[in-house]
Amino acid sequence: MFETYSVVQSLLGDFYVGILWYHCLWASEKYSTVKQSHLGRVLSQENIPCRVSLLFCVSLIYCRLVFRILCFSLPSSPILKRSPDITKSPLTKSEQLLRIDDHDFSMRPGFGGPAIPVGVDVQVESLDSISEVDMDFTMTLYLRHYWKDERLSFPSTNNQSMTFDGRLVKKIWVPDMFFVHSKRSFIHDTTTDNVMLRVQPDGKVLYSLRVTVTAMCNMDFSRFPLDTQTCSLEIESYAYTEDDLMLYWKNGNDSLKTDERISLSQFLIQEFHTTTKLAFYSSTGWYNRLYINFTLRRHIFFFLLQTYFPATLMVMLSWVSFWIDRRAVPARVPLGITTVLTMSTIITGVNASMPRVSYIKAVDIYLWVSFVFVFLSVLEYAAVNYLTTVQERKERKLRDKLPCACSLPQPRPMMMDGSYNDGDVNELGHYVSENGDKQDRMMVQLALGSERGSGRRKNQRYVSMRIDTHAIDKYSRIIFPGAYILFNLIYWSIFS
Repeated sequence: MFETYSVVQSLLGDFYVGILWYHCLWASEKYSTVKQSHLGRVLSQENIPCRVSLLFCVSLIYCRLVFRILCFSLPSSPILKRSPDITKSPLTKSEQLLRIDDHDFSMRPGFGGPAIPVGVDVQVESLDSISEVDMDFTMTLYLRHYWKDERLSFPSTNNQSMTFDGRLVKKIWVPDMFFVHSKRSFIHDTTTDNVMLRVQPDGKVLYSLRVTVTAMCNMDFSRFPLDTQTCSLEIESYAYTEDDLMLYWKNGNDSLKTDERISLSQFLIQEFHTTTKLAFYSSTGWYNRLYINFTLRRHIFFFLLQTYFPATLMVMLSWVSFWIDRRAVPARVPLGITTVLTMSTIITGVNASMPRVSYIKAVDIYLWVSFVFVFLSVLEYAAVNYLTTVQERKERKLRDKLPCACSLPQPRPMMMDGSYNDGDVNELGHYVSENGDKQDRMMVQLALGSERGSGRRKNQRYVSMRIDTHAIDKYSRIIFPGAYILFNLIYWSIFS
Protein backbone atom coordinates (compact mmCIF):
# COMPACT_ATOMS: atom_id res chain seq x y z
CA MET A 1 0.00 0.00 0.00
CA PHE A 2 2.80 2.38 0.81
CA GLU A 3 4.61 1.59 -2.46
CA THR A 4 1.45 2.22 -4.54
CA TYR A 5 0.90 5.57 -2.80
CA SER A 6 4.52 6.65 -3.53
CA VAL A 7 4.22 5.77 -7.22
CA VAL A 8 0.95 7.69 -7.61
CA GLN A 9 2.39 10.70 -5.79
CA SER A 10 5.47 10.69 -8.05
CA LEU A 11 3.32 10.47 -11.17
CA LEU A 12 1.17 13.41 -10.07
CA GLY A 13 4.28 15.48 -9.30
CA ASP A 14 5.83 14.83 -12.71
CA PHE A 15 2.58 15.67 -14.45
CA TYR A 16 2.24 18.95 -12.54
CA VAL A 17 5.83 20.04 -13.38
CA GLY A 18 5.29 19.22 -17.06
CA ILE A 19 2.12 21.27 -17.21
CA LEU A 20 3.89 24.17 -15.52
CA TRP A 21 6.76 24.23 -18.02
CA TYR A 22 4.40 23.86 -20.94
CA HIS A 23 2.34 26.78 -19.66
CA CYS A 24 5.49 28.88 -19.44
CA LEU A 25 6.35 28.00 -23.02
CA TRP A 26 2.87 28.91 -24.25
CA ALA A 27 2.97 32.20 -22.28
CA SER A 28 6.31 33.11 -23.82
CA GLU A 29 4.93 32.73 -27.33
CA LYS A 30 1.79 34.72 -26.58
CA TYR A 31 3.55 37.58 -24.86
CA SER A 32 6.71 37.68 -26.89
CA THR A 33 6.12 41.41 -27.56
CA VAL A 34 6.60 42.18 -23.93
CA LYS A 35 10.36 42.78 -24.03
CA GLN A 36 10.51 44.48 -20.65
CA SER A 37 9.46 41.35 -18.79
CA HIS A 38 12.28 39.08 -17.58
CA LEU A 39 10.29 35.98 -18.57
CA GLY A 40 9.56 37.53 -21.93
CA ARG A 41 13.23 38.19 -22.48
CA VAL A 42 14.19 34.71 -21.45
CA LEU A 43 11.53 33.06 -23.63
CA SER A 44 11.66 35.49 -26.51
CA GLN A 45 12.12 34.40 -30.10
CA GLU A 46 15.67 35.77 -30.09
CA ASN A 47 16.68 33.57 -27.05
CA ILE A 48 16.99 30.32 -29.06
CA PRO A 49 19.20 28.35 -26.55
CA CYS A 50 16.75 28.89 -23.76
CA ARG A 51 13.86 27.65 -25.86
CA VAL A 52 15.81 24.54 -26.86
CA SER A 53 16.69 23.68 -23.26
CA LEU A 54 13.09 24.25 -22.24
CA LEU A 55 11.82 21.84 -24.91
CA PHE A 56 14.47 19.29 -23.92
CA CYS A 57 13.40 19.42 -20.25
CA VAL A 58 9.75 19.05 -21.18
CA SER A 59 10.58 16.03 -23.33
CA LEU A 60 12.49 14.37 -20.49
CA ILE A 61 9.64 14.97 -18.08
CA TYR A 62 7.12 13.37 -20.42
CA CYS A 63 9.41 10.43 -21.11
CA ARG A 64 9.72 9.84 -17.37
CA LEU A 65 5.98 10.14 -17.02
CA VAL A 66 5.37 7.49 -19.68
CA PHE A 67 7.99 5.19 -18.13
CA ARG A 68 6.39 5.41 -14.67
CA ILE A 69 2.95 4.70 -16.15
CA LEU A 70 4.28 1.56 -17.79
CA CYS A 71 5.94 0.42 -14.59
CA PHE A 72 2.77 0.99 -12.59
CA SER A 73 0.69 -1.00 -15.11
CA LEU A 74 2.95 -4.09 -14.52
CA PRO A 75 2.62 -5.13 -10.83
CA SER A 76 4.98 -8.07 -11.25
CA SER A 77 7.75 -5.84 -12.50
CA PRO A 78 10.86 -6.18 -10.31
CA ILE A 79 11.29 -2.43 -10.40
CA LEU A 80 8.48 -1.97 -7.88
CA LYS A 81 9.58 -4.78 -5.60
CA ARG A 82 11.42 -3.84 -2.48
CA SER A 83 14.76 -5.59 -2.31
CA PRO A 84 15.31 -7.61 0.89
CA ASP A 85 17.31 -6.03 3.61
CA ILE A 86 20.28 -8.39 3.96
CA THR A 87 21.35 -6.65 7.16
CA LYS A 88 18.21 -7.94 8.90
CA SER A 89 18.64 -11.66 7.94
CA PRO A 90 20.28 -13.49 10.90
CA LEU A 91 21.10 -16.60 8.86
CA THR A 92 22.82 -14.92 5.98
CA LYS A 93 26.27 -14.75 7.58
CA SER A 94 25.92 -18.23 9.06
CA GLU A 95 24.87 -19.71 5.75
CA GLN A 96 27.81 -18.06 4.08
CA LEU A 97 30.14 -19.37 6.81
CA LEU A 98 28.75 -22.90 6.51
CA ARG A 99 28.71 -22.71 2.71
CA ILE A 100 25.13 -23.91 2.49
CA ASP A 101 24.80 -23.00 -1.20
CA ASP A 102 28.02 -24.75 -2.18
CA HIS A 103 26.77 -28.27 -1.42
CA ASP A 104 23.87 -30.52 -2.27
CA PHE A 105 22.34 -31.41 1.08
CA SER A 106 19.72 -33.67 -0.45
CA MET A 107 22.38 -36.41 -0.33
CA ARG A 108 23.68 -37.96 2.85
CA PRO A 109 27.24 -37.17 4.01
CA GLY A 110 29.81 -39.38 2.32
CA PHE A 111 27.43 -40.57 -0.36
CA GLY A 112 28.83 -43.57 -2.20
CA GLY A 113 31.13 -44.48 0.68
CA PRO A 114 30.59 -46.46 3.87
CA ALA A 115 27.50 -46.02 6.02
CA ILE A 116 27.40 -42.84 8.06
CA PRO A 117 27.23 -43.55 11.83
CA VAL A 118 24.44 -41.73 13.63
CA GLY A 119 24.43 -41.92 17.43
CA VAL A 120 21.22 -41.48 19.38
CA ASP A 121 20.44 -40.76 23.00
CA VAL A 122 17.06 -40.17 24.63
CA GLN A 123 15.90 -38.42 27.76
CA VAL A 124 12.39 -39.43 28.82
CA GLU A 125 10.57 -36.42 30.20
CA SER A 126 7.26 -38.08 31.12
CA LEU A 127 5.26 -41.24 30.64
CA ASP A 128 1.84 -39.70 30.29
CA SER A 129 -0.65 -42.55 30.11
CA ILE A 130 -1.12 -46.29 29.64
CA SER A 131 -4.37 -47.43 28.02
CA GLU A 132 -5.44 -51.06 28.42
CA VAL A 133 -8.45 -50.61 26.14
CA ASP A 134 -6.43 -49.19 23.21
CA MET A 135 -3.26 -51.11 24.14
CA ASP A 136 -0.97 -48.10 23.75
CA PHE A 137 1.11 -45.64 25.76
CA THR A 138 2.01 -41.95 25.43
CA MET A 139 5.52 -40.69 26.11
CA THR A 140 7.22 -37.29 25.90
CA LEU A 141 10.98 -37.37 25.28
CA TYR A 142 14.02 -35.46 24.05
CA LEU A 143 15.45 -37.21 20.99
CA ARG A 144 19.05 -36.30 20.13
CA HIS A 145 21.08 -37.31 17.05
CA TYR A 146 24.87 -37.12 16.62
CA TRP A 147 26.73 -37.37 13.32
CA LYS A 148 29.52 -35.71 11.36
CA ASP A 149 29.04 -33.79 8.13
CA GLU A 150 32.27 -32.30 6.78
CA ARG A 151 30.28 -30.10 4.45
CA LEU A 152 29.25 -28.04 7.51
CA SER A 153 32.81 -27.52 8.84
CA PHE A 154 33.94 -23.93 9.21
CA PRO A 155 37.09 -22.11 10.35
CA SER A 156 37.18 -21.06 13.99
CA THR A 157 39.95 -19.59 16.11
CA ASN A 158 38.39 -20.41 19.49
CA ASN A 159 36.79 -23.76 18.53
CA GLN A 160 33.33 -22.59 19.54
CA SER A 161 30.21 -24.23 18.15
CA MET A 162 27.26 -22.48 16.53
CA THR A 163 23.70 -23.13 17.66
CA PHE A 164 20.66 -22.68 15.43
CA ASP A 165 16.92 -23.15 15.64
CA GLY A 166 14.64 -25.11 13.34
CA ARG A 167 14.96 -22.77 10.36
CA LEU A 168 18.36 -24.10 9.35
CA VAL A 169 17.27 -27.71 9.71
CA LYS A 170 15.23 -27.46 6.52
CA LYS A 171 18.33 -26.49 4.50
CA ILE A 172 20.75 -29.24 5.52
CA TRP A 173 20.72 -33.05 5.71
CA VAL A 174 19.32 -34.60 8.90
CA PRO A 175 18.54 -38.28 9.68
CA ASP A 176 15.01 -39.30 8.72
CA MET A 177 14.00 -41.02 11.95
CA PHE A 178 10.49 -42.26 12.66
CA PHE A 179 8.77 -44.24 15.42
CA VAL A 180 7.75 -47.75 14.43
CA HIS A 181 4.17 -48.75 15.41
CA SER A 182 3.36 -45.20 16.42
CA LYS A 183 -0.26 -44.04 16.27
CA ARG A 184 0.27 -40.31 16.81
CA SER A 185 3.34 -38.13 17.25
CA PHE A 186 4.20 -34.45 17.03
CA ILE A 187 7.03 -32.00 17.69
CA HIS A 188 6.19 -29.38 20.30
CA ASP A 189 5.90 -25.86 18.91
CA THR A 190 5.26 -23.67 21.96
CA THR A 191 6.42 -20.97 21.87
CA THR A 192 8.50 -21.91 18.84
CA ASP A 193 9.44 -25.25 17.33
CA ASN A 194 11.33 -27.19 20.01
CA VAL A 195 14.22 -27.99 17.68
CA MET A 196 17.90 -27.29 18.24
CA LEU A 197 20.88 -27.69 15.86
CA ARG A 198 24.47 -27.32 17.07
CA VAL A 199 27.42 -27.44 14.66
CA GLN A 200 31.07 -27.87 15.69
CA PRO A 201 33.94 -26.38 13.61
CA ASP A 202 34.99 -29.88 12.46
CA GLY A 203 31.49 -30.64 11.14
CA LYS A 204 30.08 -32.61 14.08
CA VAL A 205 26.36 -32.01 14.42
CA LEU A 206 23.94 -32.32 17.35
CA TYR A 207 20.28 -32.36 16.36
CA SER A 208 17.78 -32.35 19.24
CA LEU A 209 14.00 -32.16 19.29
CA ARG A 210 11.19 -32.58 21.83
CA VAL A 211 8.58 -35.12 20.77
CA THR A 212 5.38 -36.62 22.17
CA VAL A 213 4.53 -40.01 20.69
CA THR A 214 1.68 -42.48 21.20
CA ALA A 215 2.80 -45.98 20.27
CA MET A 216 1.33 -49.45 20.37
CA CYS A 217 2.11 -51.84 23.22
CA ASN A 218 1.22 -55.52 22.97
CA MET A 219 -0.16 -56.36 26.41
CA ASP A 220 -0.93 -59.77 27.87
CA PHE A 221 -3.86 -59.67 30.31
CA SER A 222 -3.88 -63.36 31.26
CA ARG A 223 -2.68 -62.38 34.77
CA PHE A 224 -4.62 -59.11 35.07
CA PRO A 225 -4.63 -57.32 37.52
CA LEU A 226 -1.61 -59.14 38.92
CA ASP A 227 0.27 -58.63 35.65
CA THR A 228 3.56 -57.11 34.54
CA GLN A 229 3.69 -55.42 31.14
CA THR A 230 6.74 -54.74 28.95
CA CYS A 231 6.40 -52.02 26.31
CA SER A 232 8.92 -50.67 23.82
CA LEU A 233 9.37 -47.56 21.70
CA GLU A 234 11.13 -48.37 18.42
CA ILE A 235 13.21 -45.85 16.42
CA GLU A 236 14.30 -46.48 12.86
CA SER A 237 15.44 -44.70 9.68
CA TYR A 238 12.72 -44.56 7.08
CA ALA A 239 14.76 -44.38 3.86
CA TYR A 240 18.36 -45.39 4.62
CA THR A 241 19.24 -49.05 5.05
CA GLU A 242 22.16 -50.33 7.10
CA ASP A 243 24.39 -49.84 4.01
CA ASP A 244 23.81 -46.07 4.12
CA LEU A 245 23.12 -45.29 7.78
CA MET A 246 24.38 -47.09 10.88
CA LEU A 247 22.09 -46.27 13.78
CA TYR A 248 23.39 -46.99 17.28
CA TRP A 249 23.02 -45.93 20.91
CA LYS A 250 25.68 -43.32 21.56
CA ASN A 251 26.61 -44.44 25.08
CA GLY A 252 25.11 -47.91 25.21
CA ASN A 253 22.53 -48.40 27.96
CA ASP A 254 23.56 -45.04 29.47
CA SER A 255 22.11 -43.34 26.40
CA LEU A 256 18.68 -43.53 28.02
CA LYS A 257 17.98 -41.06 30.81
CA THR A 258 14.76 -40.78 32.77
CA ASP A 259 13.30 -38.31 35.20
CA GLU A 260 13.15 -39.72 38.72
CA ARG A 261 9.80 -38.03 39.27
CA ILE A 262 8.04 -40.10 36.59
CA SER A 263 5.14 -42.00 38.13
CA LEU A 264 1.86 -43.55 37.06
CA SER A 265 -1.35 -44.03 39.00
CA GLN A 266 -1.82 -47.73 38.23
CA PHE A 267 1.72 -48.89 37.46
CA LEU A 268 5.11 -49.05 39.08
CA ILE A 269 7.94 -48.40 36.60
CA GLN A 270 10.46 -51.12 37.33
CA GLU A 271 13.10 -50.78 34.62
CA PHE A 272 14.22 -48.81 31.55
CA HIS A 273 16.79 -50.34 29.19
CA THR A 274 17.89 -50.14 25.54
CA THR A 275 18.49 -52.75 22.83
CA THR A 276 19.48 -52.73 19.15
CA LYS A 277 18.22 -55.09 16.46
CA LEU A 278 17.93 -55.39 12.70
CA ALA A 279 14.56 -55.15 10.97
CA PHE A 280 14.01 -56.71 7.57
CA TYR A 281 11.55 -55.58 4.91
CA SER A 282 11.17 -57.81 1.89
CA SER A 283 10.99 -54.93 -0.58
CA THR A 284 13.70 -52.60 0.77
CA GLY A 285 16.17 -54.54 2.90
CA TRP A 286 17.68 -54.43 6.39
CA TYR A 287 17.41 -51.46 8.74
CA ASN A 288 18.93 -50.66 12.13
CA ARG A 289 16.28 -50.37 14.81
CA LEU A 290 16.69 -48.98 18.33
CA TYR A 291 14.45 -50.09 21.20
CA ILE A 292 13.51 -48.23 24.39
CA ASN A 293 12.14 -50.96 26.65
CA PHE A 294 10.43 -50.34 29.97
CA THR A 295 8.71 -52.72 32.39
CA LEU A 296 5.54 -51.79 34.28
CA ARG A 297 4.04 -53.62 37.25
CA ARG A 298 0.44 -52.91 38.13
CA HIS A 299 -0.58 -51.68 41.57
CA ILE A 300 -2.94 -54.25 43.10
CA PHE A 301 -4.36 -52.23 45.98
CA PHE A 302 -6.92 -50.41 43.81
CA PHE A 303 -8.33 -53.68 42.49
CA LEU A 304 -8.37 -55.20 45.96
CA LEU A 305 -10.68 -52.42 47.12
CA GLN A 306 -12.83 -52.23 44.00
CA THR A 307 -13.09 -55.88 42.93
CA TYR A 308 -11.70 -58.56 45.23
CA PHE A 309 -13.04 -57.35 48.58
CA PRO A 310 -16.62 -56.74 47.32
CA ALA A 311 -16.69 -60.14 45.64
CA THR A 312 -15.46 -61.87 48.80
CA LEU A 313 -18.03 -60.06 50.94
CA MET A 314 -20.84 -61.12 48.60
CA VAL A 315 -19.78 -64.76 48.90
CA MET A 316 -19.65 -64.50 52.69
CA LEU A 317 -23.05 -62.80 52.71
CA SER A 318 -24.55 -65.73 50.81
CA TRP A 319 -23.45 -68.05 53.63
CA VAL A 320 -25.74 -66.24 56.09
CA SER A 321 -28.71 -68.13 54.65
CA PHE A 322 -27.31 -71.39 56.06
CA TRP A 323 -28.14 -70.12 59.58
CA ILE A 324 -31.68 -68.99 58.69
CA ASP A 325 -34.59 -71.35 59.25
CA ARG A 326 -35.26 -73.37 56.11
CA ARG A 327 -38.98 -72.52 56.30
CA ALA A 328 -38.24 -68.73 56.25
CA VAL A 329 -38.65 -68.44 52.49
CA PRO A 330 -39.08 -64.61 52.40
CA ALA A 331 -35.71 -64.24 54.17
CA ARG A 332 -33.54 -66.73 52.29
CA VAL A 333 -34.72 -66.25 48.69
CA PRO A 334 -34.16 -62.43 48.45
CA LEU A 335 -30.77 -62.82 50.11
CA GLY A 336 -29.63 -65.31 47.47
CA ILE A 337 -30.98 -63.26 44.55
CA THR A 338 -29.36 -60.07 45.85
CA THR A 339 -25.92 -61.64 46.10
CA VAL A 340 -26.20 -63.15 42.59
CA LEU A 341 -27.18 -59.80 41.03
CA THR A 342 -24.40 -57.98 42.89
CA MET A 343 -21.80 -60.42 41.60
CA SER A 344 -23.13 -59.94 38.05
CA THR A 345 -22.75 -56.17 38.43
CA ILE A 346 -19.15 -56.49 39.64
CA ILE A 347 -18.22 -58.74 36.69
CA THR A 348 -19.82 -56.36 34.20
CA GLY A 349 -18.03 -53.33 35.65
CA VAL A 350 -14.62 -54.98 35.48
CA ASN A 351 -15.04 -56.13 31.87
CA ALA A 352 -16.29 -52.68 30.76
CA SER A 353 -12.85 -51.15 31.42
CA MET A 354 -10.91 -53.94 29.69
CA PRO A 355 -10.34 -54.85 26.04
CA ARG A 356 -12.44 -57.69 24.67
CA VAL A 357 -9.79 -60.36 24.68
CA SER A 358 -10.56 -63.96 23.79
CA TYR A 359 -8.74 -65.55 26.72
CA ILE A 360 -9.52 -65.76 30.44
CA LYS A 361 -7.96 -63.24 32.79
CA ALA A 362 -6.96 -63.86 36.38
CA VAL A 363 -9.67 -61.55 37.68
CA ASP A 364 -12.23 -63.47 35.62
CA ILE A 365 -11.27 -66.69 37.36
CA TYR A 366 -11.74 -65.14 40.80
CA LEU A 367 -15.02 -63.42 39.98
CA TRP A 368 -16.60 -66.37 38.23
CA VAL A 369 -15.61 -68.82 40.96
CA SER A 370 -17.11 -66.41 43.50
CA PHE A 371 -20.22 -66.21 41.36
CA VAL A 372 -20.46 -70.01 41.35
CA PHE A 373 -20.24 -70.10 45.15
CA VAL A 374 -23.03 -67.55 45.43
CA PHE A 375 -25.16 -69.42 42.93
CA LEU A 376 -24.58 -72.74 44.71
CA SER A 377 -25.84 -71.23 47.96
CA VAL A 378 -29.11 -70.44 46.20
CA LEU A 379 -29.29 -73.99 44.83
CA GLU A 380 -28.54 -75.32 48.33
CA TYR A 381 -31.65 -73.68 49.71
CA ALA A 382 -33.69 -74.95 46.76
CA ALA A 383 -32.54 -78.48 47.62
CA VAL A 384 -33.34 -78.01 51.32
CA ASN A 385 -36.79 -76.67 50.54
CA TYR A 386 -37.53 -79.50 48.11
CA LEU A 387 -36.41 -82.26 50.51
CA THR A 388 -38.47 -80.72 53.31
CA THR A 389 -41.54 -80.76 51.10
CA VAL A 390 -40.95 -84.41 50.14
CA GLN A 391 -40.55 -85.38 53.80
CA GLU A 392 -43.81 -83.74 54.76
CA ARG A 393 -45.63 -85.60 52.02
CA LYS A 394 -44.29 -88.92 53.31
CA GLU A 395 -45.41 -88.12 56.86
CA ARG A 396 -48.85 -87.15 55.61
CA LYS A 397 -49.23 -90.43 53.74
CA LEU A 398 -48.06 -92.35 56.81
CA ARG A 399 -50.71 -90.70 58.97
CA ASP A 400 -53.37 -91.48 56.45
CA LYS A 401 -52.55 -95.22 56.65
CA LEU A 402 -53.06 -95.40 60.43
CA PRO A 403 -56.39 -97.14 61.41
CA CYS A 404 -56.87 -94.88 64.36
CA ALA A 405 -54.98 -91.68 64.99
CA CYS A 406 -56.80 -90.87 68.22
CA SER A 407 -53.78 -91.58 70.38
CA LEU A 408 -51.54 -89.37 68.22
CA PRO A 409 -51.65 -85.60 68.46
CA GLN A 410 -52.49 -83.67 65.35
CA PRO A 411 -49.32 -82.37 63.70
CA ARG A 412 -48.94 -78.68 63.11
CA PRO A 413 -48.10 -77.31 59.69
CA MET A 414 -44.41 -77.61 58.92
CA MET A 415 -44.13 -75.64 55.70
CA MET A 416 -44.26 -71.83 55.46
CA ASP A 417 -44.27 -71.57 59.24
CA GLY A 418 -41.36 -69.70 60.70
CA SER A 419 -42.23 -70.73 64.28
CA TYR A 420 -41.37 -74.34 63.69
CA ASN A 421 -38.28 -75.66 65.44
CA ASP A 422 -36.66 -78.97 66.15
CA GLY A 423 -38.45 -79.27 69.47
CA ASP A 424 -41.75 -79.79 67.68
CA VAL A 425 -40.75 -83.34 66.96
CA ASN A 426 -41.54 -84.25 70.58
CA GLU A 427 -45.21 -84.12 69.80
CA LEU A 428 -44.81 -86.99 67.35
CA GLY A 429 -42.39 -89.19 69.21
CA HIS A 430 -39.35 -89.38 71.43
CA TYR A 431 -35.69 -88.40 70.83
CA VAL A 432 -33.29 -91.26 71.26
CA SER A 433 -29.89 -90.18 72.55
CA GLU A 434 -27.19 -92.08 74.33
CA ASN A 435 -25.19 -89.01 75.43
CA GLY A 436 -28.05 -86.60 76.06
CA ASP A 437 -27.65 -84.61 72.80
CA LYS A 438 -30.50 -83.92 70.46
CA GLN A 439 -30.77 -86.27 67.49
CA ASP A 440 -32.61 -85.74 64.24
CA ARG A 441 -34.59 -88.95 64.80
CA MET A 442 -38.31 -89.28 65.27
CA MET A 443 -39.98 -92.38 66.69
CA VAL A 444 -43.49 -93.01 65.56
CA GLN A 445 -45.45 -95.70 67.36
CA LEU A 446 -47.96 -97.38 65.19
CA ALA A 447 -50.59 -99.65 66.64
CA LEU A 448 -51.40 -102.30 64.17
CA GLY A 449 -54.17 -104.62 65.29
CA SER A 450 -54.67 -108.09 63.94
CA GLU A 451 -57.50 -110.37 64.87
CA ARG A 452 -56.83 -114.09 64.93
CA GLY A 453 -60.15 -115.93 65.63
CA SER A 454 -61.86 -115.16 68.95
CA GLY A 455 -58.60 -114.74 70.79
CA ARG A 456 -57.09 -111.92 68.88
CA ARG A 457 -54.07 -110.19 70.25
CA LYS A 458 -52.77 -106.77 69.48
CA ASN A 459 -49.21 -106.60 68.37
CA GLN A 460 -47.40 -103.30 68.53
CA ARG A 461 -44.61 -102.46 66.13
CA TYR A 462 -42.32 -99.50 66.17
CA VAL A 463 -41.18 -97.82 62.97
CA SER A 464 -38.08 -95.60 62.98
CA MET A 465 -37.67 -92.74 60.48
CA ARG A 466 -34.74 -90.18 60.08
CA ILE A 467 -35.15 -86.65 58.74
CA ASP A 468 -32.03 -85.59 56.70
CA THR A 469 -33.08 -82.25 55.17
CA HIS A 470 -31.81 -80.13 58.04
CA ALA A 471 -28.38 -81.77 57.83
CA ILE A 472 -27.72 -80.11 54.42
CA ASP A 473 -27.55 -76.68 56.04
CA LYS A 474 -25.25 -78.03 58.74
CA TYR A 475 -22.83 -79.50 56.22
CA SER A 476 -22.97 -76.34 54.06
CA ARG A 477 -21.83 -74.21 56.99
CA ILE A 478 -18.53 -76.09 56.91
CA ILE A 479 -18.09 -77.12 53.28
CA PHE A 480 -18.73 -73.74 51.63
CA PRO A 481 -16.30 -71.63 53.72
CA GLY A 482 -13.66 -74.36 53.67
CA ALA A 483 -13.81 -74.75 49.90
CA TYR A 484 -13.65 -70.97 49.33
CA ILE A 485 -10.66 -70.57 51.64
CA LEU A 486 -8.89 -73.40 49.79
CA PHE A 487 -9.62 -71.69 46.48
CA ASN A 488 -8.15 -68.39 47.73
CA LEU A 489 -4.99 -70.12 48.91
CA ILE A 490 -4.48 -71.75 45.52
CA TYR A 491 -5.38 -68.58 43.59
CA TRP A 492 -3.07 -66.18 45.41
CA SER A 493 -0.20 -68.68 45.47
CA ILE A 494 -0.35 -68.98 41.67
CA PHE A 495 -0.95 -65.39 40.57
CA SER A 496 0.76 -63.34 43.28
